[in-house]
Amino acid sequence: MSQAVQRILVLGAYGFFGNRICAALAKNPRIQLILAGRDVAKATATAYQLGLSANHARAVDASNPQLALQLRKLGITTLIHTAGPFQDQGYDVARAAIKAGCHYLDLADGRAFVSGITKLDAEARAAGVSVVSGASSLPALTCAVVDRYRGEFSRLDAIRIGITSGAVLPGLATLRAVLGYCGKPFRTLENGAWIDVHGWLDTQPHDFQKSIGTRLLGRCDVPDLDLLPQRYAGVKTVSFRAGFASSTAHKLVERLALLVKEGRLKSALPFARPIDTLGRWMKPLFSDRGAMFVRIEGLHHANGAPHALTWNIVARENHGPDIPCAAAIALANKLASGEKLPVGAMPCLGLLTVDELMAPLKGLSIREFPPLGPGGLDL
Repeated sequence: MSQAVQRILVLGAYGFFGNRICAALAKNPRIQLILAGRDVAKATATAYQLGLSANHARAVDASNPQLALQLRKLGITTLIHTAGPFQDQGYDVARAAIKAGCHYLDLADGRAFVSGITKLDAEARAAGVSVVSGASSLPALTCAVVDRYRGEFSRLDAIRIGITSGAVLPGLATLRAVLGYCGKPFRTLENGAWIDVHGWLDTQPHDFQKSIGTRLLGRCDVPDLDLLPQRYAGVKTVSFRAGFASSTAHKLVERLALLVKEGRLKSALPFARPIDTLGRWMKPLFSDRGAMFVRIEGLHHANGAPHALTWNIVARENHGPDIPCAAAIALANKLASGEKLPVGAMPCLGLLTVDELMAPLKGLSIREFPPLGPGGLDL
């Protein structure tokens, strides 16, 4: 018997990440794609751009109390939620998917949102569906990298993660999420103790080698800060920092963070749209290269000696924003091929390997650089 075609709805299909996910899934003949959002005209225009008909576009409002009924009428088997920022949302969309009997994936980067998705576990199990939050770079890719190299360590002491963007800033929703905690305190695990740090402060330079150079990275509040200590028992430090291609842009956000921390500015959120506009104007002036690293430290499994390695991924030609889309694409393609995901509600941990996450990125100017030992990497 042939595998049934998956009917996948992407909510926020014409947005920053949704558009990229739709472009990838439209190529899979085992997927019937529905492009959805509040603005059906934009959804239709995106469908046309992908070579699809207007029949693939639908007006769908995430806040509609009849969303579950709408999903059921459309015959949706999987819903991919890309319409952030998730920090300001509850789980209404995920609950609607469960009621409709369809799987749910999201690209959430909100720490509490992703960690808290397990609240829906009993409901998802009763419905026999998979509810997966954080199907993005964090924590899907970071976890996959640590899982790949975990066997080299008898003891895991530290996981340090950093991301620097290229010239293309994340979408406005993501920028709002980032600026929402700018200058505000959050907890992170350092040397075995939970300490308070502040968003986009404690800036450190990181050398991404010659093709990227040194970039400034500041503290960010992400799901990994909770999830990785839970997954890797005994780890003493989990840190995450991020930054921009432009050191000037980074210093601007750092300044806003300091004003918020000192109480002279209530929030950096009002600056999201101006920064987004300015970033688009100045895009030609900045590097088209972004990168991410995951550094793992501990003791070697064979001799107990100190051991450390660093994995990198580099995106050229402003293809960096495609990396956060890879997990949702890979999971959707798995479902379309007939594979099953675990039933229940969970963060996106251990569901994909690095190779599976790299597969949707083939053909783009994106390359991973596995650790090569002493001497660094030629990125």
